[in-house]
Amino acid sequence: PAGAAAPARAARLADLRARAEQGDAAAQLSLGLIYAVGQGVPRDYAKAAEWYRRSADQGKALAQLNLAWCYAAGLGVPQDLAHAAAWYRKAADQGEPTAQVKLGELYASGDGVPRDEAAAVEWYQRAADQGDAAAQVKLGLALASGQGVERDEVRAVALFRTAAERGKAQAQFMLGVMLEHGRGVAQNLPDAARWYRRAAEQDDATAQLNLGACYELGRGVPQDPAQAVVWYRRAAEQGEVRAQANL
Repeated sequence: PAGAAAPARAARLADLRARAEQGDAAAQLSLGLIYAVGQGVPRDYAKAAEWYRRSADQGKALAQLNLAWCYAAGLGVPQDLAHAAAWYRKAADQGEPTAQVKLGELYASGDGVPRDEAAAVEWYQRAADQGDAAAQVKLGLALASGQGVERDEVRAVALFRTAAERGKAQAQFMLGVMLEHGRGVAQNLPDAARWYRRAAEQDDATAQLNLGACYELGRGVPQDPAQAVVWYRRAAEQGEVRAQANL
């Protein structure tokens, strides 16, 4: 019966809270998640952070990741990127790939830790080795530009292709760039246009801009000014100023 649902939820929450109070790290993490999303309780980031901390202190990697996120965003705790980096590192050291990517991003930007592009690449590599698509894109970008690592466009293309085939729009766009310009792979304009389209259909504004240019110039697709306008307009609506200039 519908009327029984609320008491049942309340009973489950009470049981979860009791286990969390008794020191169950998994229950503490779950309670933190419940407060973070406001599931059956008012959303309360301070309580979420408190329960994440209690779980994180017991070594729960996902709780460490979520507590780091709280510090990075200033949710439930004062924003503190050094604390965020410290908790990301604890989770990253346990092999949590999202934490490894986030820690790499902090090293790349120098937020919360001294800027160290080589350390950023190391963390991206560790996450990419686990198949994390976001890390594969980050590592590919570093290899394509030579930031923090020796430039290797062939490896960059391989990483972009792997992440692109898993649906990562940024990887699809970058694979298009590499194919269009023959960087790390033989130039192939039709394939470049196909990958731009896949990213553009996911609302990647720069891919929409480039696909518009493909249609305007007839690069990899039949020349089609009307299609060029369609894609320039979609990019312009997202604030892509170069597309706005092309309309």
